Amino acid sequence: MGVGLLSIGKYVPEHVLTNADLEKRMDTSDEWIRTRTGIEERRIADNSTDTSDMAYEAAKEAIEKAGIQPEQIGMILVATVTPDHPFPSVATMLQARLGAKNAAAMDISAACAGFMYGVVTAKHFVEAGTHDYVLVVGVEKLSKITDWKDRNTAVLFGDGAGAGIVGKVSGDRGILAFELGADGTGGEHLYQDRYLKMNGREVFKFAVRQMGESAVNVIEKAGLSKEDVDFLIPHQANIRIMEASRERLGLPPEKMSKSVHKYGNTSAASIPISLHDDIEEGRVKDDDILVLVGFGGGLTWGGICMRWGK
Repeated sequence: MGVGLLSIGKYVPEHVLTNADLEKRMDTSDEWIRTRTGIEERRIADNSTDTSDMAYEAAKEAIEKAGIQPEQIGMILVATVTPDHPFPSVATMLQARLGAKNAAAMDISAACAGFMYGVVTAKHFVEAGTHDYVLVVGVEKLSKITDWKDRNTAVLFGDGAGAGIVGKVSGDRGILAFELGADGTGGEHLYQDRYLKMNGREVFKFAVRQMGESAVNVIEKAGLSKEDVDFLIPHQANIRIMEASRERLGLPPEKMSKSVHKYGNTSAASIPISLHDDIEEGRVKDDDILVLVGFGGGLTWGGICMRWGK
């Protein structure tokens, strides 16, 4: 048996912040945002909702869909750069709230590549026989580290959570290959100094190159070709970066996950949120070959090739 994702859960706040809303707050326009990023709206959590609250809602759905009980979870990994506070970790807060009394718990800080780091880490624990089930959550409340006076970054980000249960899957399903990487020399281009700071030009160049390379690498490591890929789920950062990855694989537009227009960039949450919607709407089916690929501050990156299904 292989190891893969048994289920995906999702949570996004109710409040929708549109481009038209931002036009009233800063010197920007709907056309400028859409043409450069593909974003039309994003979800923003209220003051009473923190990172752990969103993680809890997404995790509940993932656990229910996997058909397991919280007591069966051996480890909780939460990928986030916006924890409620430095410690205790979001993962331990989530453990207590879920009643997952048998789970070890820790947070992962790999920015937008965090969910990939979490899934790959979980894979190894399951393969080693240490845990039967690992809960991996990607969650961000980026609104609390966004400078709403900086039009170059404020238009990009949103809040939300995506969660998955990693465990054993049947037949030849599951994770076929992966790649994780980092380039600490590029950290100066995307970082937090009270507010999120980004050198957009440098990050764009890095992302276009790395997302495409990682996608190709995991396909080759899996012993597959581009033609075998059924669906690409890229980090939902910017439609132009996403399209560059799709074109690198030679995939038609309908074979790429796209949710950036609805949620903006939700960092570690973006890939599981987008995958959740694709499954719910029938775009991802059992035995499909998926490529998940993302990049983030650090600079970090990750790619996974998997055959979907339990």
